[in-house]
Amino acid sequence: MDRLPWSRFHLLLVVALGITWVLDGLEVTIVGAIGPVLQDQRALGLTLQQIGASASFYVVGAVVGALVFGWLTDRFGRRLVFYATLMIYVGGVIASALAWDFWSFALFRLVTGLGIGGEYAAINSAIDELIPAKYRGRVDLIVNGSFWLGAAAGAGASLLLLDPNLLDPDFGWRLGFGIGGVLGLGILFLRRYVPESPRWLVTHGQEDEAERTVAEIERTVEAETGQKLPKAEGILEVHPKTSFGFGEIFSSMVHKHRGRSILALVLMIAQAFLFNAVFFTYGLVLAKFYGVPENKAGVFLVPLAIGNFLGPLLLGHFFDTIGRRRMIAGTFALSGLLLMATAVVFGLDLFTAWTQTFAWIAIFFVASAAASSAYLTASEIFPLETRALAIAVFYALGTGAGGVMAPWLFTHLIESGQHWALAGGYAGAALLLVIAAVTEWTLGVDAEGKSLESIADPLSKAG
Repeated sequence: MDRLPWSRFHLLLVVALGITWVLDGLEVTIVGAIGPVLQDQRALGLTLQQIGASASFYVVGAVVGALVFGWLTDRFGRRLVFYATLMIYVGGVIASALAWDFWSFALFRLVTGLGIGGEYAAINSAIDELIPAKYRGRVDLIVNGSFWLGAAAGAGASLLLLDPNLLDPDFGWRLGFGIGGVLGLGILFLRRYVPESPRWLVTHGQEDEAERTVAEIERTVEAETGQKLPKAEGILEVHPKTSFGFGEIFSSMVHKHRGRSILALVLMIAQAFLFNAVFFTYGLVLAKFYGVPENKAGVFLVPLAIGNFLGPLLLGHFFDTIGRRRMIAGTFALSGLLLMATAVVFGLDLFTAWTQTFAWIAIFFVASAAASSAYLTASEIFPLETRALAIAVFYALGTGAGGVMAPWLFTHLIESGQHWALAGGYAGAALLLVIAAVTEWTLGVDAEGKSLESIADPLSKAG
């Protein structure tokens, strides 16, 4: 798989799997933009605390979904699970459009989170195992960064959906969820182009199916590129098993790969805290501190989201050339320093709505690439048999520690109306980013251009 040239097959694979991130970005951004609208008695009449709590419900669902479906992905295969998780996700999004009070909205956000958490584990595993090694870093960053294409679309859509002159306040936000759910159904058809991972098949005793899958992929790539593929080199002997016990899996993560586990956890916590702190609450910040009308938040969120996507898109190549350690440590460190400076300026009340947005654009151009590299790191530095569960565990721990707490904490800081209180929250997020940079520089793995099996031996490897 690593010797294949880039082809239409790989492009279809990336679109079919990565498009979920676009939809997730769309509806998560709509949630951030509709925060003030949901307080309207004509809508759900939620309090600030309930808005923050509903965001936490979503994150809790994502944590649980990642753990459950991460294990199922390693046990039953990537293909089966990414169909199931997409259906759950779409169901949760459509149900969110039908919510009638806080508890129904929170429950449906929980269901949506279950689906997206499972998607993270199944999709990142499939992409890593099907994309050639020399492209893996940039593709992984762009796929994870495509969340922000959806975020830009969601922010733009919110300008129409939340305009009371066009739509009733209790209908516009529901329509946004409904559109996202319908679009999600279309992804089910795209995913028929994605095969099961041959690597997963061979380690689970399905050698004949793995051979047929690889042969079909090779025929497709040769036909699309017009190139004769070079002969495969190297032999890796494995002892296939249908399942791997939790003891065996966690022993690998906690003992043999302890340093890598610490690295993945620190990176995940830092990026989860930052992004959940800012993007679940930015509509509230604009309304509270700058008096931006609730239906105009999208004007500021669109350029911010575009900047977030441009970071992984333009910087992703360097993670495969300059190298993982230097780029990951550098992007975390630079975004942390920029955020610390922004916290001071905000505390001094020197920003306007636009100048703060421009500051966020600069920060997240770098931080978005750093955040995507955290998922790349967790997905490629552990043995094949534990890949999906490793992604799930560190996503769950990182998001549980950083993501669940951040929306709750920052809604309270925003409600205080004190600039220095919120600036202190931003400074705490900056410190986490700097700690992540130091950890990457110390414990990082130089995985660029290497096969997954050379980065971490499979548990089933003979001898």
